[in-house]
Amino acid sequence: MHGEIGYKTLSKIPGSVDVVDCFVNSTLVGKVVDEAIAIGAKAVWLQLDVIDTDAIARAQAAGLLTVMDRCPAIEYRARA
Repeated sequence: MHGEIGYKTLSKIPGSVDVVDCFVNSTLVGKVVDEAIAIGAKAVWLQLDVIDTDAIARAQAAGLLTVMDRCPAIEYRARA
């Protein structure tokens, strides 16, 4: 997308990952969060209506910064 390379899984991404932005259904996001923890991502962001308190708790326990049920564009506009 936009000239960037896409990867099938987080573990295939070369180098470090700062934020994993999750646009998947709440029933699927736990696996993505677990992958983010496994690769040593610094943060996970669960988009609007993506809610998994257990996955967020696992991420926080692993030291990741977490955001749940929020949209970065809306948050940015609210602060501008």
